[in-house]
Amino acid sequence: MVAVIIDGKKIAQNIRGKIKNEVAKLTSKPGLAVVLVGADPASQVYVNSKEKACQEIGFYSEVHRLPETTGEAELLALIQKLNVDPKIHGVLVQLPLPKQIDVRKVILAINPDKDVDCFHPQNTGNLVNYFKAADQTMILPCTPLGCLKLLESTGVSLSGKKAVVVGRSNIVGKPMAILLFQLDCTVTVCHSRTEDLANEVRQADIVIAATGQPGLITGGMIKPGAVVIDVGTNRVNGKLTGDVDFAGVSAAAGFLTPVPGGVGPMTIAMLMQNTLNAYLAQKK
Repeated sequence: MVAVIIDGKKIAQNIRGKIKNEVAKLTSKPGLAVVLVGADPASQVYVNSKEKACQEIGFYSEVHRLPETTGEAELLALIQKLNVDPKIHGVLVQLPLPKQIDVRKVILAINPDKDVDCFHPQNTGNLVNYFKAADQTMILPCTPLGCLKLLESTGVSLSGKKAVVVGRSNIVGKPMAILLFQLDCTVTVCHSRTEDLANEVRQADIVIAATGQPGLITGGMIKPGAVVIDVGTNRVNGKLTGDVDFAGVSAAAGFLTPVPGGVGPMTIAMLMQNTLNAYLAQKK
């Protein structure tokens, strides 16, 4: 068996095209403000991609680049300013933040209606309690939502399937598990303390790899025909690679996302969708 490679770049471009068409019909522009503190190289690349996507789709966008030495009070004041700015419908503070800033205070400071990353406890609570697949207007975590769209593109029914999420971060692992659980999967979450990881993964119809450990998931761990979504973005000898041993897993899986060109473009597309949804909700 040779896995079908899921083209995240193409799927994301189609989604962005639909959003662009919707924006062209609006009487005003959805606005996204991104705040970057410091000069983390990966964060800078990601922020530049967001800015480019906004320009392509027709959003109003602001990027606030602050020095590494920025104080917590200064950042919180900027967030409050963006919270009440009528041109801004989505506010995103790029993580990680410098050590002098409490990330919890920053997340809580963002107006939940403008929290397009879905990190605020109110929005994570909505995910747990109110998410329904038919609701296309809810703000959901960007990367897990992108993974869900990639799964949907395969045509494989999720209901009743055994899903294993490898990784338990607040950004990907936890919300991904909740989304799959809400869509009637039987979900197992694995992490660094999991005993016999290979055996757990081998039982899965759906595998989400999100640990930041290059090549952790090997071909011998994959159930034949399983759908494997690789969320990992790791630099190894200057080359971008995922958490999945691509060559080995592609020989066993039914569907597999590449790195790059899989989940990454979908995260940006889902951010654009969340910003549009936030705009429409605020206009109501």
